Amino acid sequence: MSNPLLKPFGTPFDSIPFEAIKTEHFKPAILQLIANAKKEIDAIVDDPAPATFANTIAAMEQAGNALSIASATFFNLDAAETNDDIQQLAQELSPILAEYSNDIMLNEGLFSRVKQMHDEADPATITAEEARLLDKTYQGFARNGALLSTENKEKLRDIDKQLATLTMKFSQHVLQETNAYHLHVQEASQLAGLPDSILAAAKAEAEKRDLEGWVFTLHFPSYVPFMKYAANRALREELYRASATRALKDNENNNEGIVRDIVDLRGRRASLLGFGTHADFVLQERMAGSPAIVLGFLNDLLVKAKPHAIREVDQLKALAAKDGIGELMPYDHAYYAEKLREAKFNFSDEALKPYFPLAQVLDAAFAAAGQLYGLSFSVRTDIPTYHPEVTVYEVLENGKHKALLYTDWHPRDGKRAGAWMTAYRGQWMENGQNIRPHISIVCNFARPVGNTPSLLTFNEVTTLFHEFGHALHGILADTVYESLSGTNVYWDFVELPSQFMENYCYEKEFLRSFAHHYRTGALLPDAEIDKIVAAANFMEGYQTMRQLSFGLLDMAYHTGKLDADLSVEHFEKATIRDTQLYPDVPGTAQSTAFSHIFAGGYSAGYYSYKWAEVLDADAFAYFKETGIFNAETADKFKALLSSGGTVDPMELYIRFRGRKPEPDALLKRAGLIAS
Repeated sequence: MSNPLLKPFGTPFDSIPFEAIKTEHFKPAILQLIANAKKEIDAIVDDPAPATFANTIAAMEQAGNALSIASATFFNLDAAETNDDIQQLAQELSPILAEYSNDIMLNEGLFSRVKQMHDEADPATITAEEARLLDKTYQGFARNGALLSTENKEKLRDIDKQLATLTMKFSQHVLQETNAYHLHVQEASQLAGLPDSILAAAKAEAEKRDLEGWVFTLHFPSYVPFMKYAANRALREELYRASATRALKDNENNNEGIVRDIVDLRGRRASLLGFGTHADFVLQERMAGSPAIVLGFLNDLLVKAKPHAIREVDQLKALAAKDGIGELMPYDHAYYAEKLREAKFNFSDEALKPYFPLAQVLDAAFAAAGQLYGLSFSVRTDIPTYHPEVTVYEVLENGKHKALLYTDWHPRDGKRAGAWMTAYRGQWMENGQNIRPHISIVCNFARPVGNTPSLLTFNEVTTLFHEFGHALHGILADTVYESLSGTNVYWDFVELPSQFMENYCYEKEFLRSFAHHYRTGALLPDAEIDKIVAAANFMEGYQTMRQLSFGLLDMAYHTGKLDADLSVEHFEKATIRDTQLYPDVPGTAQSTAFSHIFAGGYSAGYYSYKWAEVLDADAFAYFKETGIFNAETADKFKALLSSGGTVDPMELYIRFRGRKPEPDALLKRAGLIAS
């Protein structure tokens, strides 16, 4: 069988030949590419010449490039366009790839050469980037068991294989639970309050399932507006419980045991490597540095935010009391928050949606990148995609090829929930040639219905800009080595570029440039723009508490606090009690669907969203001082983005800002202290 993953792609920019790839190609290709990569590693180990940066560290960077691209392609498909066959294959390939990674990290001959370089390298003979890569490579070996005894190396191998399987199972269970549920409503009288656009989408979903009436699902574009607008409290509760019991129910998709096993294995792994907890292990390579600093940061924010959050919820309780509701519950929050926002600011997300058609918002993001960084984006129809809904753009900088950008906007049964940026190929230098990246943004925005295009809520506008900020970090990458390129930075620094871009959504002049009614072309009135800006901090105390609950729960799991005598549900609720503003709903939990920490890269790192908010607020304050599209300031920020992980992130930030970040910018922006 001719395998397109094992030969030159022959596509524009060596893009992934999706149209030629079948599911059955992946396993033989990945097994062959693992074998090829091992030969490349063997050649490094067997080199009779003394270890040098070129024949060891740089050679390791090149080893397995084809494998990285093939495996990235497979796992990106598993996230965005999966099926039963791909999910089964993911279960097979995850432990195989974990074993391959351990074969590299536990290769004594290879580590011997790396250690020799690390111990003996003359700083005068290597560049600053090479010194950074050398240290990162050495630490990578040490943090992955190279210094362990033979017995403990085998224990580590076993743990890593188990973790690879369990995290994949966790993710698959969440997706299966999300897809398994739907709320079928046949009486129009039960749908009071829901806007016509949401009803039309629900009607289309019902027709797709050959059902009469309306169907609502747990996918974001269906779930969120239902919780926000549906007057039927009983149905809000039903949908909330369905979401909050995903992978918690007594069925084959239950993730409780998997949560315990993942936490236990991560703890055992950290202990093997000489760390007190998984959080200690993770935070050794983060700006924060230690669990104590993270917990101090989170608890300090909790103290500042909680009084504001309590006042906000008290306002909602007063509003709900007029409807005869004596005790406000979590499934009431979005509904009454929207009512309060409409009353307070005369501001309705639904009324604004016609001014934010997806295509216009995307064009605005592209225009911002043009003004800031000199980038332009043009559709390429000659580049293969994995689904007809995917669009590919060539990114140009001053007319020269810079990157490819894949966009995939709408929910499907084969796509996991949420929004994310990823890459099919990174950026690096090879033989004097700058190999440019292939970046992807994946979201779950409402589909067009009939003649109505996909219309975004303002929150979804900020989501698009957030993911586009991540994409720009990858697109602007300009380093010699891929493992220091783009988003390969400390995890609590990686959210700076994404959260920075969200700030533009609240700038009046910028909003005026693109917020036009999709039918009439009318500009969003200044009064409405003023409301958006005025409402920017609406429920900020509550939202801060919500984020803090996630961060504190993550840290509790990964600092050895999980109690064997408590269920996952009760452990979670005991852990985040101080952040909770509503009564408990028995039988519900976030943990069993908390994919960020149990299937993503955020274990002991969820705090980084708030950490990076300090950075992004301070960074944007600088732009506000100089002009939000000031060329000189933008050039400095572009240098930060293009440098990737070649420089310590705090040093990078100081180069840009002239000083360390100051938290007051975040607290002022959030309205938690006076401006």
